[in-house]
Amino acid sequence: MKIYYSALFAILFSPFIMAQGGNEDTSFKASADLKIIHTSVILDDRLDQLVFSIEVEGQAGASVPKAVGQMDGAPVLGYVFPTSLKATDVGFSATEGIVALALTSHPDFDDTPLWDEDNDSDYANDGVIWHPHWVVLIEDKRVAGGLAVKQFKSDNKEVSLPPTNPGMPMYMDSPGFPVITRGNTMRVVVPLFRMNHQTNFKFDAVAAYMQVNGSKSDLPMLGVYKVYSVASGNLSLPYQVSK
Repeated sequence: MKIYYSALFAILFSPFIMAQGGNEDTSFKASADLKIIHTSVILDDRLDQLVFSIEVEGQAGASVPKAVGQMDGAPVLGYVFPTSLKATDVGFSATEGIVALALTSHPDFDDTPLWDEDNDSDYANDGVIWHPHWVVLIEDKRVAGGLAVKQFKSDNKEVSLPPTNPGMPMYMDSPGFPVITRGNTMRVVVPLFRMNHQTNFKFDAVAAYMQVNGSKSDLPMLGVYKVYSVASGNLSLPYQVSK
């Protein structure tokens, strides 16, 4: 496992960059809001839930993408927790890849149709508000960040997703967990029964830029184009759940 993630780390920071995310905000690279300084996952055994946390140098969640007015090329900013969990732990059918909990912001579309994050009775207008997704990531050298959300053919009857998925042919779920931002810290609360009661897993934390592709067949639907910081420094998943 360490060798695999070390290889991915080398891809993420390789100088030989391929396809670029053309709609990335140039200010993100230097933003203290995207420089992770600490991460944790804490078990609250009184309430049977886990609290995932990321701390940054600046203000957590203060940096958000600028809308481009369409889905194709839409920018996505994320604080991502890669884990050693299995796909079946979070409701997907069995598949290979990195199961990650991604906290994202994207103003051009709303992929949480069951949830009204800004509580204005419109369920389709709050993609910019930070919200969680379970995703399965795989290596993809076609994009600069070296990773993409795993896709499947829409008619593949062997793939199953949780009923809260946003309806895209990717291993992605919109679980609706609460995201709380205070100062330099962003937290998300996950009930244990929503992740197969797993408390013995490893994880890391990454701040990254992603972009949607809806027109180019040689690129993934949602790829990682830039990594701004990695909590461990080398994507080794050294962190474990604590009480």
